[in-house]
Amino acid sequence: MLLRAFLLENSQEILNPARMDIDKIRSDYESAGQGQVFRFWDRLDSDQKEQLAAQLAEVDFSEIDRLVATLIKGDGESKTDFDHLQPAPYVPLPQNGGDASRWAEARTVGEEALRAGRVAAFTVAGGQGTRLGYDGPKGTFPVTPIRNATLFQVFAEKILCAGKLYDVAIPWFIMTSRINHEATVSFFEENDFFGLNEDDVIFFSQGMMPAVDFEGKLVLGTPDSLALSPDGHGGSLRALVRSGATAEMKKRGVDIISYFQVDNPLVKVIDPTFVGFHVLEESEMSSKMIPKAYPGEKVGHFTILDEKLTVIEYSDLPSELAEQQDADGRLRFRAGSIAIHMISRDFVERMGGGEGGLPMHRADKKIGVADDEGVSRKPDAPNGVKFEMFVFDALPEAKNPIVIETDRDEDFSPVKNAEGLDSPETCRRDLLRQYARWLKDVGVDVPVDENGVPDRVFEMTPLRGFDRESFAENPENEGLSLPEPDQVL
Repeated sequence: MLLRAFLLENSQEILNPARMDIDKIRSDYESAGQGQVFRFWDRLDSDQKEQLAAQLAEVDFSEIDRLVATLIKGDGESKTDFDHLQPAPYVPLPQNGGDASRWAEARTVGEEALRAGRVAAFTVAGGQGTRLGYDGPKGTFPVTPIRNATLFQVFAEKILCAGKLYDVAIPWFIMTSRINHEATVSFFEENDFFGLNEDDVIFFSQGMMPAVDFEGKLVLGTPDSLALSPDGHGGSLRALVRSGATAEMKKRGVDIISYFQVDNPLVKVIDPTFVGFHVLEESEMSSKMIPKAYPGEKVGHFTILDEKLTVIEYSDLPSELAEQQDADGRLRFRAGSIAIHMISRDFVERMGGGEGGLPMHRADKKIGVADDEGVSRKPDAPNGVKFEMFVFDALPEAKNPIVIETDRDEDFSPVKNAEGLDSPETCRRDLLRQYARWLKDVGVDVPVDENGVPDRVFEMTPLRGFDRESFAENPENEGLSLPEPDQVL
């Protein structure tokens, strides 16, 4: 059996319907006051009954009861003491006042860790391309200007390039969701894993959480299915453990996980310097920041709360703090979180296993539910609650967490919206600007406008360099000439 299939089977916790005691399941739900989930039972055929029963058997009653008691019927999430909130310190880039020798040392140490096979890439890729007007897993969305290479292909080529440079197979763990798992795996198979060894690409699905109404009752999305949703990017930690992915990492000698989300093609999938800082600081979870461009920019804030590193969501920070400036006229709370982390495997196992782990958050949503006729209908206003975890909630529990600055132009240009900010258009522009900068580093001066956008559309594949330094140091890039329009280098 292929490893990825083994991990999928374990991550989905496939149940044998023949072993399920339907009568006991129904009795347990009715005793818990959740018998409404059986209201269509007599209309279902045997396959539909098996599907619903399998879902019901997986529900953790104790967890649902606790979440309903605290987040719905109780006082909700604890309030942040903003009076004592402080900006988090971070390691600035050398060009912004950081110690260049420290950054150089970190890169050397990180490269040693990579050559030793200690690092795995990890992509959170459970989403669909719905907001982009795209029907398919988000990772299969095309982003580059000429080839229309997909997000997955861009990441794969960066991993290939880094593996070649450091003479090591870098395993790539990809967390899907149940809604896009099969399509994602098929996409890789159809594209021959973009040149990677298929045994080094490991897929597993994240966990699902049932939604409830405002009274705490489980709701049916269809007559034969609970209304289920992924448990958030924070669910990645327990999914890594429950799927067997961390056990596979341990077997391979991997103890450092490069975490990033699927929507950011500029991300340094493999960043030796970031790895090095993580190792030097003996950190369990390290993070990257960018200085916020303006107070309302929709990124979280790295802060210190109760003497611990904590991320405060942009929507939660009071405007008077978001707009506050320091003596130099810069935003005081300027360290923006961009969902790029380096995480130790042991820490994932501690946070993702057992009874502990990350807290759940409440999100009031418009949830498609089955009406009395059994037709799924989505309302115009929120009608229920979904529960989700945030990966940055692990930071307060981590030993020696560190935040380092990264260059926005080299590491962050997400594709989130069909048009406007953070769209395919802005991302392709940022890719072109990056190509022009990197070519200038090797002596090729591409004409650009006042924003650094070149006067021609062309493309450079990540196989020439997985970051700016590796591109400049690659001898194959010596002697490159000015690219022609529509040329792929």
